[in-house]
Amino acid sequence: MDGVEVVNFGCRLNIAEGEAIRDAAREAGARDSIVFNSCAVTDEAVRRARQAVRRALRQRPGAEVVVTGCAAELEAARFENMGARVVRNDAKGLVESYLPNSPPIPCEGGGPSPVIASANEGRRQNESVGDGPLAVQGRSLPYTPALSGADHARAFLGVQTGCSHSCTFCATVMARGTARSAAVETVVAAARVAIDRGQREIILTGVDLASFGDDSGTTLAALVEALLVLPIERLRLSSLDPNRIDDALFALLTQESRVMPHVHLSLQAGDDMVLTRMKRRHRRADAVALVARLKAARPEIAIGADLIAGFPTEDDSMFANSLALIDDCDIVFGHIFPYSARAGTAAARMPQVGRTVARERAARLREANMGRRHAWLDAQVGTTASMLVERDGLSGHAANFAALALSAPAAAGMIVPVQIEAREGDRLIAAEITA
Repeated sequence: MDGVEVVNFGCRLNIAEGEAIRDAAREAGARDSIVFNSCAVTDEAVRRARQAVRRALRQRPGAEVVVTGCAAELEAARFENMGARVVRNDAKGLVESYLPNSPPIPCEGGGPSPVIASANEGRRQNESVGDGPLAVQGRSLPYTPALSGADHARAFLGVQTGCSHSCTFCATVMARGTARSAAVETVVAAARVAIDRGQREIILTGVDLASFGDDSGTTLAALVEALLVLPIERLRLSSLDPNRIDDALFALLTQESRVMPHVHLSLQAGDDMVLTRMKRRHRRADAVALVARLKAARPEIAIGADLIAGFPTEDDSMFANSLALIDDCDIVFGHIFPYSARAGTAAARMPQVGRTVARERAARLREANMGRRHAWLDAQVGTTASMLVERDGLSGHAANFAALALSAPAAAGMIVPVQIEAREGDRLIAAEITA
């Protein structure tokens, strides 16, 4: 293989950064290269990355195998001992990172950049930054936006990285450092690129998206308002901390038609004791009240949520509260996974409930969520919706993020009116309205 292959694991931010990695590797002249953009949110994510790297080293002995991302930050020596080359998270978008035999580049300037010269300048100004996962925590220079999706109807736009909170289960701060935001003007410039190449939906993403601007004196709401000056047809936000949805952001979510009626909340649990032990900044009643307010102001809003099953010390009654949260918050898009201990985190030192219990509880949460989602999808049969058609001409999403499949092809990349005819599993079957 003569080209550059990038394999992304994990979050939407990694997806956004993956395209910048591909651009940087190609600009560096990389050939027969495979780059694994890893995730470390769970031990399973790290295991999958290790497994993929081993397979690539075995099956493509002549290729250059590079590992970057959060797992690479936390387990650099392990990947290097396998025979892969590690590129630090903050250098993952830089041209120099993909030159043959180049060393890992510590860089304070942020994440991948569609403007390589700017990222290189950030590297040159900060060459003395220390090595190791904890070295990134004090960095404060702005993050450089990462734009993906040139071959998709939707574009992921990474605008923020890192996290300044201290949730007991999370290793992200060790892998990505404290929260850093892109400058508003650079995000607007990146959004213009997406619009100019014909993309009609932009999804803002980040490690802790709702904290955007904390390090620069602005807010996520201000960023959204600046973006809406552009001719964006659809703007969607990825996961939000419920404790950070202020009045200005709430108004945009509920009153601005170009902000999609789809709110994904970082809830994690539905029991107050578990939330306390997680060091989350909201309580169960806060989440329920927020969803009620959102639904009252904009009834068509679809709710998604992150949920962890089997957190340390979680007993049956605590789990029951999380299970009930799916109905109490009308969660139709659940991102549900069993707890896994991350080395170096406070939760790893708490009494564990065990992998088997955690997996069984995660399965019960997924089953309950699936039932809620199917009932929600069934209620949409017979209605109309607007659909952003993906490049295959047959699939796409409604404004509320329901997955749609067309019974006959439509114009790729366009937003078209559709009649919803049936549900098939987790997606709706629809026909374009042409008259």
